Amino acid sequence: MSKQIKLKKGYSIKLVGEAERKIDESPGIESYAIKPDSFHGIARPKPIVEEGDRVKAGTAVMIDKKDERIKHVSPVSGTVKAIVRGAKRKLLEIVIESEGSIDYEDLGKYSPSDLNSLSREDAIDHLLKGGMWTSIVQRPYGVIANPDDQPKAIFISGFDTHPLAPDYNLLIQGEEQYFAAGIDVARKLTSGHVHLTIDGKGEVSQVYSQPLQVHLHKVSGPHPAGNVGVHIHHFDPINKGEVVWTIDPVAIVQIGKLFLEGKHDASQLTAVAGPEVSEPKYIRTYRGANAAKMLENNLKSEHVRVISGNVLTGEKIGKDGHLRHFDRMVTVIEEGDRYEAFGWALPQANKPSFHKAFGLLSFLTPNKRFSVNTNTNGEPRAFVQTGVFEKVTPMDILPTYLLKAILAEDYDEIEALGIFEVIEEDLALCEFVDVSKHDVQEILRDGLELIRHS
Repeated sequence: MSKQIKLKKGYSIKLVGEAERKIDESPGIESYAIKPDSFHGIARPKPIVEEGDRVKAGTAVMIDKKDERIKHVSPVSGTVKAIVRGAKRKLLEIVIESEGSIDYEDLGKYSPSDLNSLSREDAIDHLLKGGMWTSIVQRPYGVIANPDDQPKAIFISGFDTHPLAPDYNLLIQGEEQYFAAGIDVARKLTSGHVHLTIDGKGEVSQVYSQPLQVHLHKVSGPHPAGNVGVHIHHFDPINKGEVVWTIDPVAIVQIGKLFLEGKHDASQLTAVAGPEVSEPKYIRTYRGANAAKMLENNLKSEHVRVISGNVLTGEKIGKDGHLRHFDRMVTVIEEGDRYEAFGWALPQANKPSFHKAFGLLSFLTPNKRFSVNTNTNGEPRAFVQTGVFEKVTPMDILPTYLLKAILAEDYDEIEALGIFEVIEEDLALCEFVDVSKHDVQEILRDGLELIRHS
């Protein structure tokens, strides 16, 4: 059964520097990394390789000692260049130096007809063996899915509305066979439905328009219309004790390749975007790629912040950093460390703002794209209750009260106010519009961990 909804709440941040539909096929990237911090819920990450070891694409390099079935594998073939640790020997990343050409582990393949008779147990075993299980995320909590759970549904968001987000129609273009196979595998994992949500106002990709055994929904409206959490809330909400799994379209394609070709193919198109990028474009690379070659001779200035992901939920990585597991883009903006006199109080025409008192001039040009920096335009202060959080959250929850309940560690209130429905990306806009400058996403993660371990 298909549904169509139009969201009114939210806010789309329009920035300059959107990646053009131009693909650089040979960027010459030399190193890739597996970063435990890309995943929530990893208790005790443990390398199972040593520096100098040769690995193939699909070779297991890290496990979580809490559940050793879940393997993190190398995205490329090459040599383990470094195992990087931080304070208290915390594992930060495992860096693989690429050989250039890709040598794949033979993981065993299935024919399309075999997928029809594939059992749930065999599907799970092959996903675990092939290193694709780490791309399946559990709601609530936003952690790697537990293979022993039975999700009531699986959700796939076929579009992204974050600032400068890559076009999923381009990311999976020409992958119809593998996407369909990935859907067939996903259907084996749940006794419920597989939900695929697409942009109600955008162009429908040929990949999505082919015959698929899914519940196809259309959603339109401002960000966060593309967030899978919003789709779950409107189409099959999570109640206490229930589990839903989510997978993004690129991972669905990679799952299809694992089963049809017997290899862990971590290739992807990565968008290089942002106001400080000279030539915003797409680069064909592999998961966990190093950003240095992507940005080489492609920056307008050197005083920039490089972000793995988007400006709302991304992570600062530096010009020589590696992308996180789930990120399909690199964003570059100006480092905002210059003082602006009365910058927070004056109406602005060159800054995006949800508050008309500050951004009145920008509201007169709704289609204008802005060049932003990292300046927060204010400092943390008392938690001001303005009602604005609810205006950018198209879900039947009360973010302000939820966040206050988390700060008070009121377990009953946290659960009653909808903690099971959201993860950081769902309230990232609250952080953007917050006049009190709180780390909303960090507070929410603290609350999620509080309830998860209770």
